[in-house]
Order: sequence, then C-alpha cells, then structure tokens
Amino acid sequence: MELEQLRMFVSAARSGSFSAAGRSLYTSRSTVSRTVSALEKELGVKLISRSNRQLALTGAGELLLEEGAELLSAADRLEMKLKSMEEAGE
Repeated sequence: MELEQLRMFVSAARSGSFSAAGRSLYTSRSTVSRTVSALEKELGVKLISRSNRQLALTGAGELLLEEGAELLSAADRLEMKLKSMEEAGE
C-alpha cells in the first residue's frame, strides 16, 4: 500500500464520490476509481460498495478510513518537520 493510494481512498471515502475525490486531488475520476480498485486487490478486501453512483464503505473500508487518515496525518507532520529541519540548516 502506497501513501498516494491511501490518500485517494480517504478522499473518495470522505467525499462519497470518486469524482469529488478526483477534483480535490487534481486528477480524474477514473484514476481515483482504478487506484482504489488496485488497493482493494492488493489488500484482498472490498473497501467500497459501489451502487447507484453512491459509495458506501464496507467494514474494512471504515477501518482503513479511520486508521489511514491518521497515517496520512502522521506522514504530513513528518514531512513538515523534515522540511523545517532542512530550512533551519540541521
């Protein structure tokens, strides 16, 4: 699992739409959809129920949303700290 896959999944899960996730991430709906499908295949679990153009999270999807959002926040914080160190000349 890569952070970019996780970022796309979290965005789609929060917005309830691959299209909205694509807009917020400056990519296409189809890229988000393919990325989430690849993530599901890699993990071996269904994360999102797709029906009537509406996304519903499975139990595994709910867990990944909760834990994944925390992981993304931690990665963002780490990146900021590292950049601050670089700017400070450390």
